[in-house]
Amino acid sequence: MGNIYTKDIKRIVKEIYNQYKDEIKDDYNTNKQIVVRYVDVKSKKVRNRIAGYLTRYYKIMKEKETSPTEEKEEISEEI
Repeated sequence: MGNIYTKDIKRIVKEIYNQYKDEIKDDYNTNKQIVVRYVDVKSKKVRNRIAGYLTRYYKIMKEKETSPTEEKEEISEEI
Protein backbone atom coordinates (compact mmCIF):
# COMPACT_ATOMS: atom_id res chain seq x y z
CA MET A 1 0.00 0.00 0.00
CA GLY A 2 1.32 3.45 -0.94
CA ASN A 3 1.38 6.68 0.95
CA ILE A 4 -1.79 8.65 1.54
CA TYR A 5 -1.16 12.29 0.79
CA THR A 6 -3.09 14.94 2.65
CA LYS A 7 -3.27 17.14 -0.46
CA ASP A 8 -5.09 14.39 -2.35
CA ILE A 9 -7.56 13.77 0.48
CA LYS A 10 -8.35 17.49 0.75
CA ARG A 11 -8.71 17.86 -3.02
CA ILE A 12 -11.11 14.91 -3.21
CA VAL A 13 -13.15 16.21 -0.26
CA LYS A 14 -13.49 19.67 -1.81
CA GLU A 15 -14.67 18.13 -5.09
CA ILE A 16 -17.21 15.93 -3.29
CA TYR A 17 -18.41 18.85 -1.18
CA ASN A 18 -18.91 21.14 -4.18
CA GLN A 19 -20.82 18.49 -6.15
CA TYR A 20 -22.95 16.93 -3.39
CA LYS A 21 -23.46 19.70 -0.78
CA ASP A 22 -27.08 18.78 -0.22
CA GLU A 23 -26.36 15.17 0.75
CA ILE A 24 -23.45 15.78 3.13
CA LYS A 25 -24.26 15.93 6.85
CA ASP A 26 -22.27 16.34 10.05
CA ASP A 27 -22.56 12.58 10.66
CA TYR A 28 -19.47 10.49 9.89
CA ASN A 29 -21.36 7.31 8.93
CA THR A 30 -23.60 9.15 6.48
CA ASN A 31 -20.57 10.75 4.85
CA LYS A 32 -18.83 7.39 4.66
CA GLN A 33 -21.74 6.05 2.62
CA ILE A 34 -21.50 9.08 0.32
CA VAL A 35 -17.80 8.37 -0.22
CA VAL A 36 -18.57 4.73 -1.03
CA ARG A 37 -21.29 5.79 -3.48
CA TYR A 38 -19.38 8.48 -5.40
CA VAL A 39 -15.66 7.68 -5.08
CA ASP A 40 -13.93 4.53 -6.23
CA VAL A 41 -11.74 3.81 -3.19
CA LYS A 42 -10.28 0.36 -2.76
CA SER A 43 -8.59 1.02 0.56
CA LYS A 44 -10.64 1.11 3.75
CA LYS A 45 -8.09 3.42 5.36
CA VAL A 46 -8.31 6.00 2.57
CA ARG A 47 -12.11 5.81 2.51
CA ASN A 48 -12.26 6.48 6.25
CA ARG A 49 -9.83 9.39 6.01
CA ILE A 50 -11.87 10.96 3.22
CA ALA A 51 -15.12 10.50 5.18
CA GLY A 52 -13.56 11.91 8.34
CA TYR A 53 -12.18 14.97 6.64
CA LEU A 54 -15.45 15.43 4.75
CA THR A 55 -17.30 15.58 8.07
CA ARG A 56 -14.81 18.07 9.46
CA TYR A 57 -14.85 20.17 6.28
CA TYR A 58 -18.66 20.26 6.35
CA LYS A 59 -18.64 21.58 9.93
CA ILE A 60 -16.05 24.24 9.03
CA MET A 61 -18.03 25.41 6.00
CA LYS A 62 -21.27 25.43 7.99
CA GLU A 63 -19.62 27.55 10.67
CA LYS A 64 -18.30 30.01 8.06
CA GLU A 65 -21.79 30.43 6.63
CA THR A 66 -23.35 31.28 9.99
CA SER A 67 -20.65 33.46 11.58
CA PRO A 68 -21.21 36.73 9.62
CA THR A 69 -24.92 36.59 10.44
CA GLU A 70 -24.24 36.22 14.15
CA GLU A 71 -21.94 39.25 14.13
CA LYS A 72 -24.63 41.37 12.49
CA GLU A 73 -27.19 40.27 15.10
CA GLU A 74 -24.83 41.18 17.96
CA ILE A 75 -24.21 44.63 16.49
CA SER A 76 -27.93 45.31 16.03
CA GLU A 77 -28.65 44.27 19.64
CA GLU A 78 -26.09 46.77 20.95
CA ILE A 79 -27.76 49.66 19.11
